[in-house]
Amino acid sequence: MFSASAVLLVAGALALTGCTTASQDTGTGPTGSSTFDLSSIKKDDALAAEVPAAIRDKGTLVIGSDTSYAPAEFLGGSDGQTAMGYDVDFAKAIGATLGLKVDVQTAEFTTILPSLGAKYDLGISSFFVTTERKKAANFVSYIAAGTQWAVQKGNPKNFSLDDICGKTVAVQTGSFQDTEDLTARNKTCTDAGKPAIKVISLKNQTDVTTRLVNGSADAMAAGSITVAYAATETQGQIETLGDQYAASPVGMAVSKDDLPMAEVTAKVMNKLISDGAYKKILDQWNVGSTAIPTAEVNPAVNK
Repeated sequence: MFSASAVLLVAGALALTGCTTASQDTGTGPTGSSTFDLSSIKKDDALAAEVPAAIRDKGTLVIGSDTSYAPAEFLGGSDGQTAMGYDVDFAKAIGATLGLKVDVQTAEFTTILPSLGAKYDLGISSFFVTTERKKAANFVSYIAAGTQWAVQKGNPKNFSLDDICGKTVAVQTGSFQDTEDLTARNKTCTDAGKPAIKVISLKNQTDVTTRLVNGSADAMAAGSITVAYAATETQGQIETLGDQYAASPVGMAVSKDDLPMAEVTAKVMNKLISDGAYKKILDQWNVGSTAIPTAEVNPAVNK
């Protein structure tokens, strides 16, 4: 779900305020870089022939991605503007297998699904697959992850999920944690006559983490991978609270009208799984635990 930016800044560079452009203000970015040799991925002529004609004739696979969600997708490199992360590596691997150039375009998370087909051929941006999202797009599962909460180191505000009503929680706009998890928790609070949760919903995960580090949020909720990475990037200034829960498929999105592209994308991912490239890409970003045995089109979900 899944910007100039990293999930945040390393400790020595943290001069954070409450504004939502902290990552831009400092000019610092995330650590990590791809070491997988994408040149080892060769074109598969049979799979390339299955690409819909409109995309094949264009010769370029256009990817929509909210590049503020390290280590999945973020802007880094020497210029701070190069798309990086395991999702970007997967996009490039798909393009190489299909004999297509890859154009990863930064987009706001909430605009990606509505723009599939018209603007983007694929949306690769840490989308948890949900029943509601499957109404808007086709999805190809490629990893599994859950929700994780985080607080400042030592939990100085004594935040507890058992006492969340009236507390301030930061979350990325449009994420599962925003639209479903917190919505349900808020209803529980108000139905019981307790104060509503004060939700800070921000476009970029970078800024969500900033709010937690600078103390303007009591806690944040995000994908488990992102929270783990944020803890590393902030050199321990935040820590996880409780266990990961609601683990579910994360999927690459394809236009609802383009099932053939979803099917060939799944075949490519399964080829990458079988030849070992898939696991190498995940392992280099230290997220090998999210691997799944088989990529599926529109996998069954329970939420």
